[in-house]
Amino acid sequence: MLTVCNHSISPTAYRTTRNHSRLNPRLLWSLVLSLAFIVGTYPALAQENTHEYKLDNGLKLIVREDHRSPLATVQVWYKVGSSYEPNGITGISHALEHMMFRGTTLHPQDEFVRLIAINGGDQNAFTSDDFTAYFQELSADQVKLCLELEADRMVNLALPKEAFEHEIKVVMEERRLRTDDNPDMLTLERMVAAAMVSNPYHHMTVGWMNDLENMTVEDLRDWYKKWYGPNNATVIVVGDVNPEAIYQWTKQAFGSLKPIEITKLKPRKEIPSLGKKYVRVEANATVPRLLMGYTVPTLLTTADQSEPYALLVLLMALDGGNSSRFSRELVRGNAIATSILSMYDPFQLHETLLFISGSPTPNHTITELETAFLQQIAKLQTEPLSEAELQRVKTNVIASHTFAQDSISEQAIQMGVMESVGQSWQLADRYPEFVQKVTAEQVQKAAQKYLIEKNLTTAELIPLKSGT
Repeated sequence: MLTVCNHSISPTAYRTTRNHSRLNPRLLWSLVLSLAFIVGTYPALAQENTHEYKLDNGLKLIVREDHRSPLATVQVWYKVGSSYEPNGITGISHALEHMMFRGTTLHPQDEFVRLIAINGGDQNAFTSDDFTAYFQELSADQVKLCLELEADRMVNLALPKEAFEHEIKVVMEERRLRTDDNPDMLTLERMVAAAMVSNPYHHMTVGWMNDLENMTVEDLRDWYKKWYGPNNATVIVVGDVNPEAIYQWTKQAFGSLKPIEITKLKPRKEIPSLGKKYVRVEANATVPRLLMGYTVPTLLTTADQSEPYALLVLLMALDGGNSSRFSRELVRGNAIATSILSMYDPFQLHETLLFISGSPTPNHTITELETAFLQQIAKLQTEPLSEAELQRVKTNVIASHTFAQDSISEQAIQMGVMESVGQSWQLADRYPEFVQKVTAEQVQKAAQKYLIEKNLTTAELIPLKSGT
């Protein structure tokens, strides 16, 4: 799960939304033709404008020219996140992210934040299951400053005890507000923990409260030394920049840093499921909620690389806007659900969950909503998508990806995710191409293979009665 902090994204996960308008057939066909052209031409153009470098100490630099505005984004991605954490120090990657803004030996206290602000920039960071990323967006002529500051905190983090004692309280308060006091997130956390028994995604990015309460600044110092180094990082710069100049500035800033000894991760596969799992959460919620999670593969965990893309198309067919099956049949049609949210991220290091969640309308129950979800899934398993529906779904998936290219930050994020999970940044540009190749038969087979009871964990959020 992604945790974004305000120090003043998944980023890749497909999350369904409600802002898609219904497309008429003529407009749909026009979009299909237009996006087919984009699918064929965009990767070549992007690769032509993207430059990759490798420093002697192992640091990878990716620079993409985008001269549409005089801005640039600088992002530093570290290959470490909550899935790397053993029991006892869960949440440490996120806690360290907080401390990365609390000063170095060269730039103490809040000097980093101040320098970016006075130069007209915005900056932030996020921690996810498989990576931690830091980024700034500002005038393109200030990129050198960002590189110098990022190189400094890569190796010179101060980690003062008094600052840690303050920040760990901030992290614990984040957990209280976003998870413990948020019934939906609390239910999601308990569901994931039940679904992922031996999988590294067993705990949320924020960590368990007991681990946060017992975390020390020495724990963070050890974690920092273990994972923060040039050979475990990727620097990505996108914007109105000169690639050769960026390369020279990067060598000046990072070139003298020594590589670290990177710990090779042990394989951690989820144990075979022996049947459907059920979680019941009673909390101070206003409405009941149903969460369903199917254990599914990612690109790195399946030999058949078409399956994750088929699962993406499958989920979009079920819950990809106003013309999707859930919206048409369950929200507007039979009025069984008041809201539905779905999510799947195929770009993760380990097996993950395909989520479907929703709240029933007042005159329906959680059981009825689950039955309705399962009926829609069964239709996908028994009846292949029509060609018209398949093309509509592909158009929506590809359009969302294509429109994201308008943002220099989103371009960098897409490349950063791929690089951080052991893929090439080029895969981000080829994403529409692989979606376009998905067939109705592949979608049906994915539904038959993975959306089955043995792979399913359900969680039910039960609102506590007043005074309970």
